Amino acid sequence: MTTRTIAGKQLHPVGLGCMNISWAYGTPPAHEDCVALLNHALDLGYNHLDTARIYGAGKNEALIGEALKGRRDEFFLASKTGIVVDGPKRGIDCSPEQITAAIEQSLQLLGTDHIELYYMHRFDPKVPIADSVGAFTRAIEAGKISAYGVSEWSSAHIREAHAAHPVGAVQTEYSPWTRNVELGVLETTRELGIPLVAFSPVARGALGGEFKDPATLEEKDLRRNMPRFSAENWPKNLVQIEKFDALAARAGITPAQLSLAWVLSRGEHLHVIPGTTSLRHLEDNFNAGNLVVDAAVLDEAGALINHQTITGHRYHDAIRPTIDTEEFETA
Repeated sequence: MTTRTIAGKQLHPVGLGCMNISWAYGTPPAHEDCVALLNHALDLGYNHLDTARIYGAGKNEALIGEALKGRRDEFFLASKTGIVVDGPKRGIDCSPEQITAAIEQSLQLLGTDHIELYYMHRFDPKVPIADSVGAFTRAIEAGKISAYGVSEWSSAHIREAHAAHPVGAVQTEYSPWTRNVELGVLETTRELGIPLVAFSPVARGALGGEFKDPATLEEKDLRRNMPRFSAENWPKNLVQIEKFDALAARAGITPAQLSLAWVLSRGEHLHVIPGTTSLRHLEDNFNAGNLVVDAAVLDEAGALINHQTITGHRYHDAIRPTIDTEEFETA
């Protein structure tokens, strides 16, 4: 089995993003189905699970703790803090006090005494980086976490954090249709030897081969507010997506596998954490980590889907200010 390293652990390059079994993409599956999916993931060989406090306001962490009780030694666990939701209010808080309290609560919800990787979910300009990193360093020294990470941070801020204490991983969105990391973060992480964990590596389902009509999304699905899925932009994007689907068919793999293989080909330090509520997709995604896809196919995939061929920004205007990762001017 192919493996890549995070925080000294050898992991399958395809991990499981757990967000959508609790939150964000419409009505979550039934509890028993979520439990079954998580256990099946471990049975298949998944050994990297990624969650966050904001995923269902702690419900996702609690679900993992309950569903996988007794199997804790079978997987590398990552969680996140920093996005704070208080009723309708949403903000960023990476103060040392908040980080310390969040780690304690995550340990309780997850039913464990140790978390391998704990991220700052977003950059907090109100708090000196050294202060935030200091809280993580103390947690590492106390044995509560193995490493800390940062999510959606710029190259300069990653370097500043790494100088204070080595960064265990950087997480950001990366897929053929979201290339922001190529403006600096991809090379920075490669240079510093930091694993880069790609979330939404199947373009929030757009490159999964089955999603064709945003009008079918539930009212609470986050994609309803994302410009790329709008009534104006989606038809233009669908033209390219259908070409991508056809390319995958010619290569004898699923579109999701093509997207995952493309991301993993960007560097040996890349990991992907696609999420799914489907057992079939769970297996297909995992198998993508062991595929050998012809370089010409990968090049064609990248030429079909990229920041110049896709219309619309990845986030709506209210979210964009919270993103620290470098942005394309034309996005």
